[in-house]
Amino acid sequence: MGPNKKLDVPVYDLSAVRGIWEVRVKKYRTRQKKEQQRVENSALARIDQQWQYRIYCKSMKAKELQQLHHYLERSLLTEPPPYAGHLDRNAGTTDVQQDEEHPDWKDLIFRLEGDRWLDFPRELQWTTYLQEWHVRRTRIRQLPDFLALFTQLTVLEIPRNLIADLPPQIGKLAALRRLNVGYNRLSKVPPELGDCEKLERLELAGNLSLSELPFELSSLKQLVHLDISENRFASIPICALRMSRLQLLDLSNNQLSDLPQDMDRLQELSTLFVHHNSLSYLPVCLANISSLQMVVASGDALTCVPTKLCNDPEIKFIRLYDNPEKRRRRKEEEEKKKEKRRRWREQEVKDGSEKEFMEAYISTLKDRDTVPFSTTKVSISCLL
Repeated sequence: MGPNKKLDVPVYDLSAVRGIWEVRVKKYRTRQKKEQQRVENSALARIDQQWQYRIYCKSMKAKELQQLHHYLERSLLTEPPPYAGHLDRNAGTTDVQQDEEHPDWKDLIFRLEGDRWLDFPRELQWTTYLQEWHVRRTRIRQLPDFLALFTQLTVLEIPRNLIADLPPQIGKLAALRRLNVGYNRLSKVPPELGDCEKLERLELAGNLSLSELPFELSSLKQLVHLDISENRFASIPICALRMSRLQLLDLSNNQLSDLPQDMDRLQELSTLFVHHNSLSYLPVCLANISSLQMVVASGDALTCVPTKLCNDPEIKFIRLYDNPEKRRRRKEEEEKKKEKRRRWREQEVKDGSEKEFMEAYISTLKDRDTVPFSTTKVSISCLL
């Protein structure tokens, strides 16, 4: 090949390649979803459920079997019979009752409460007509395998338990409108939750180890209430900015250092809680949200706030300040930590002249308005 010979190099448009790949992935997922629906709607699932029910009935005593039949027949009667909801008074309580807001008694609610409950009762799998679960203050660690059978479930309230994860089957609850998994032990949220497109209220507060939400939750376009407070979020999840109908967003008690500059995408947002974070400013884009009515932030470290938030009479801008005594204790604790770090450095570094120089140099940068983009390493030696 001569030096003057030209070589044609093909140039590809990466966006076009990415678009083709996304279309193929979407088609593949659509085929998977249709296949799952076909299997679920087939007679095999119903036959398997009936056989499981018969096997379970054979293991029960006559009195227990009669009570279970009486319990299941409630959905077929013309009027509600009396039902004793207590399974075991020493282990907690469970009850199936009529919804007071709906006069039709068939809209049943399942309630379970008591710290001696370690698992869901097995009889629950035969009551797939239930529309609400309210389970709280138990020692239950996981949701049952038969959760996907409750396709009519609209409310799933399971706060203050020991639940460590949500199963992917939760995406089968297509009618779900309210989900509360606050104050459990979640460290992640399954992407399948994005299939619950009718969800209007999602509460994930107080899980402590939760630090991100899957992008698939962007499909929750009906969501109006999102509470992810008291977790470990260092930034607002991208999916939250795509929930176009969001009205309340609670991000308090996290590890946020700033807010994104495109928060005005949430044009229906009315209430924003961002207190107990490490925010030093609020973005100007918040003033572009015409529906905003209340903003609650911590005022101790806040130095920059859009003028409209402070002057607009239609917006309640609330700054929460720490108690002076509490602030003094926090300052003392920080000073003790600094002293411990200093002693640790003195013990570990014997010949720390170069490190001391760098620490002194870095400390001077903190007081400057601008920080240099790069520095040049200089070796200095002197004779005494």
